[in-house]
Amino acid sequence: MRNLLSILVIGAFTISPVFGEGLYDSIQPANPLEVQTAPIITVVMPPKKATLTHNDIHNQYLIAFDRFMQCNVKSSYMDFKILIDTMVPNDYAYMRMAESMADIGFFNLSVLAANKIDDRNLSDFLVGDVKSFYFPSKKLKNDDEVYLGEVYSNIVYNDQSREATSELVKNVNLITNSDYANYVAAMGYLKSNDILNAERYIDTAIKMNPQNLNYKKLKAEIQAQGKKPQNALKTVAFIKSQKLYTADFTRKVNSLEQYVLYKTKKNDAQKMYHLGYYYYYENELAKSIRTLQGATNSKRSHNKDVYALMARVYYDMNDLEKALDSAQKAHKIDSNNATALLVLGDLSYRKQDFKAALKYYKDAEANDRTSSICPVKVAQTYEQLGKEKKAYEIYEKILKTYSDAYIAYYKIALKDKTREETYLKKAIAVNMYFKDAWIDLARVEIDRHNFSEAKKYLGVANYIDENDFRYYYYQGLIAKNQGLKQDAVYNFKKSLLLNPNYQPAKEELNL
Repeated sequence: MRNLLSILVIGAFTISPVFGEGLYDSIQPANPLEVQTAPIITVVMPPKKATLTHNDIHNQYLIAFDRFMQCNVKSSYMDFKILIDTMVPNDYAYMRMAESMADIGFFNLSVLAANKIDDRNLSDFLVGDVKSFYFPSKKLKNDDEVYLGEVYSNIVYNDQSREATSELVKNVNLITNSDYANYVAAMGYLKSNDILNAERYIDTAIKMNPQNLNYKKLKAEIQAQGKKPQNALKTVAFIKSQKLYTADFTRKVNSLEQYVLYKTKKNDAQKMYHLGYYYYYENELAKSIRTLQGATNSKRSHNKDVYALMARVYYDMNDLEKALDSAQKAHKIDSNNATALLVLGDLSYRKQDFKAALKYYKDAEANDRTSSICPVKVAQTYEQLGKEKKAYEIYEKILKTYSDAYIAYYKIALKDKTREETYLKKAIAVNMYFKDAWIDLARVEIDRHNFSEAKKYLGVANYIDENDFRYYYYQGLIAKNQGLKQDAVYNFKKSLLLNPNYQPAKEELNL
C-alpha cells in the first residue's frame, strides 16, 4: 500500500477532515494532491470508453477533484459521474471509486460505482464495509449531496469554515434529518476551533447513526482538541475493537491513534515520537525520520521505541544498513522490543537466513499479541523452512482471531481448493491492492477455461502493477489455449524479460 499513488490516483483520494492545530505545527493528514495537483483543464467531451484507461482515469480524477477543492462541486460531481460511466470496466477501479466517493460524501456516486463491479462477491464485501464506515442512515438527495459537498469543500480547502458552517446549521431541515449534515457541521466547528459545538454536532450524528465508524473517528479528533484529550484514546480503542476489514480505513485509524497520542503526551520527546509515527502512517517517511531523530533523549527507556520505529521506517525506505543499526540500538536497550525484533527478522529473512528470522519473529510474537503481523511472518518463515503443515496450521489459527489477515486468507486459498476462490476474494476485500490474489483468481478461471473472466482479473493486476511477470505468463497461457501462438510466445518472452528465472515461462518456450 505504500506505493499507492504509483498504482492509481483514485486510490489515494481519501481525504479526512483537517486536524486541529498542534503545539509544533498544524499537522494534517498527508494530502496526495499536494505533490501532483493538476491544473484546471476544461474538458468539453470525455474520452471515449475505449480509450478511458489507467492514465485517462488518473487525469480525469485529478481534474474532477481539483474542481471539488475549488468548490466547483456541481461540475465535480458530474465529472465523477461521467468518469464512472465511461471508464473501461475494471473491478479494482470501481472499488476504489466506490470508497473514494463515499469518503467525500458523494454516496449516490459510491453506489453507482459499486453497482458496476462485475464480481458480485467482491461488491458485497466492499459495499458492506464502505456503508458501515461512511454511509449516512438516511439516503441523501443528489442536490443535498452537492450542497453538503460545497460546505465540505469550503471547510477543508477554502478557509471558509465559519461562514460555511454557519450557513449549514441554519438549514433546519438538513440538520434535523441528516446525520451526515451534522457530521459536516462538526467538521466545520472543529476547523474553527469551536470544540463545544463540534462535540454537540458529532454527538448528534452518532446518536442518529451509531454504526458509522467515520463519525466516531471525527469524534476522537474533536476529543483530542478538547480539555480531556485522553478521552480520545478510549474512542480510538473502541474503533480498533471493531472489525476493520479494509486496509485503507485501518491505516486511517492507526494514523489517528498516533495523532491523539501526540496530543495527549506532555513530554516533548514522546510527542515527537508519536508525531514521527503519525508521519509513518501517512507515508511521509523522510519527514518521519527527521521527526524521530529529534525525539531521542537521555531516557534509554524512551529511546528503545524511537530507534525501533526508525528501524521500521529505514527498512521501508530500503536503507537496510541504517535499519540494522537502529534495530540493534533498540534491541540493545530492550531485547523484548517487538518492533525491533520484527525488523531484525525481516533483515534475516531478506538474507535467506530463515532460522534466525524465525527466532526473531517468534520473540516478536511473544511480546506483541495485538496484530496478525507477527504470526503471519512466523508462518511464512516455516514455509521457507519446508514445514508447510506447521505453517498452514498457524494460518488457520490466525483467521480465528484476526479478520484483517489477508495473507492468511491467501495462503489457505492456495492450499485448499474448496476455499480457494472464496478466500482469494476475502483477501482482496481486505486489501484490494494485493495483486497476487487478483492474479491467482485469473489462474483459477484459466483452469476452468473461463478466459474472459481470467482477463478481467489480469487486467486489474496489470492496473496495479504494469511490470508483474506473472501477468504476461498467464496472458500467454490464455493465448496458447486460444490457438494464438505468436501472442503466446510474445507474452512468455515478456514474462522472462521481467523475471529471467521464472521456470513456468521457460518451460512453455522449451528453454
